[in-house]
Amino acid sequence: MELFWHRRDLRIADNVGLAAAADRDEVAGAFVFDDDVLAHASDVRVRRLLDGLAALREDYRDRGSDLLVARGDPETVLPELAEALDADRVVWNRDYSGLARERDAQVRKALNAVGTDREAHHDAVLHTPDSIRTNAGDPYSVYTYYWRKWTDRETEPPAPTPGASDLVDADALSAAVSTDGGALADGGVATDRVVVGDLPAPADLGFAEPEADVGPAGTEAARDRLDAFLSEAVFSYDAERDYPAREATSRMSAFLKYGEIGVREVYEATERARAAAEERAAADGTAGADGDGGDGDDEEGPVAAVEEYQQQLAWREFYVQVLYHNPELVTENFRTYEEGIAWRDDPEEIAAWERGETGYPIVDAGMRQLRAEAFVHNRVRMVVASFLTKDLLADWRHGYDHFREHLADHDTANDTGGWQWAASTGTDAQPYFRIFNPMTQGERYDPDAEYIKRYVPELQGVDADRIHEWHELSSTQRANAAPDYSAPIVDHSERREAALAMYKRARGEDPDE
Repeated sequence: MELFWHRRDLRIADNVGLAAAADRDEVAGAFVFDDDVLAHASDVRVRRLLDGLAALREDYRDRGSDLLVARGDPETVLPELAEALDADRVVWNRDYSGLARERDAQVRKALNAVGTDREAHHDAVLHTPDSIRTNAGDPYSVYTYYWRKWTDRETEPPAPTPGASDLVDADALSAAVSTDGGALADGGVATDRVVVGDLPAPADLGFAEPEADVGPAGTEAARDRLDAFLSEAVFSYDAERDYPAREATSRMSAFLKYGEIGVREVYEATERARAAAEERAAADGTAGADGDGGDGDDEEGPVAAVEEYQQQLAWREFYVQVLYHNPELVTENFRTYEEGIAWRDDPEEIAAWERGETGYPIVDAGMRQLRAEAFVHNRVRMVVASFLTKDLLADWRHGYDHFREHLADHDTANDTGGWQWAASTGTDAQPYFRIFNPMTQGERYDPDAEYIKRYVPELQGVDADRIHEWHELSSTQRANAAPDYSAPIVDHSERREAALAMYKRARGEDPDE
């Protein structure tokens, strides 16, 4: 028997480590609620994690097995559980964050101390964070060059899915856990206890039920969502993805974050879509029919659209390798400014941004979507991040912490990368002088204010043109149009000039020049 330790891979299909273990012997799957990890969690993400675990448990039960569930320090729980099961080996998939690497090192030491074999596999990304480097041997800090090598690499096919005969029978799991006694006795997911199939409630872990709807979870839901997206929307992804009112994005981020679908399965599905796009392009005579794609910037049509979506997978892996080589970026700027950035950090302005009461409709819609759905459309994420850092002149870490608290798909690498990009402090970040105009962004990407009205009910019934010129209206005009909606808390033009001056001073330049 082998013991597989689930972490950010809540699936049976296309699971490299699980498949490797099942290829040798019967496997028992386990998940450990680690208090050191829970210390960085939130109500939203704990709810979403429990939903993913419930789906994983059902996948095991459909195969006659079950999921072992424990709470405690993995370096204590796993050696004891391996002994109780008489497991020959403990297997897991690597997690590349700094906290995870420290934890895994301690687990390796603990297993070595008791003579239990262990094995770790690469699974979470197509290409490991140390495998794509510059010609000089350094990690990439510019995405475009990283993408060119990423897209040229061969990818592994999805890992085989273990069947019922590959997994330990549920009755055998119950017998091993309930008869061992002591720390492994049945009777609830208390600290250092292991149970078969019983999942805690959020309150058992010290969390509350979130107000947000965290969305569906599990492999079946992930596949349904991916299939729906790749059946049509992907073929116009490059043209439609920036419009938040349209169902033009895949919404796969949470499924990938919790590992409820394998990245190899996703990529293979996009390759099938690309092949279909090439056929469609050839039939229509549209651009991109040769399928070579380039970097997608100079082509239009279905092939370029699919490639644009594949680039989102590459961006995800780019930020993984950036954080892997620079773990301090969770709290520190990647780009150093000579004089440091003197953030304004006004607590009342930051609080208004968090509530979605800035008086800038597209910003407020995004922040309210976050609270309602534990999700924000990607274009709007960029808009609200730019507003916080370059209109409110607030440190990006305030935004990162708020998103970490409220996003179901929060991913440390992706979110630190995105926030530092917006703040012009990160790797391959936008220039400091690129400052989004929130009103222009709303008018361009939500011209009918459909998205805005969905999340800002105070503006229901207000003409879209009025909404997009909200910052220009007089107080009387605003009161007549939507008396319950906020006036702008700052003047964008003034704050834009203040932001430019702030960054120039940080660079050691004269802000008046």
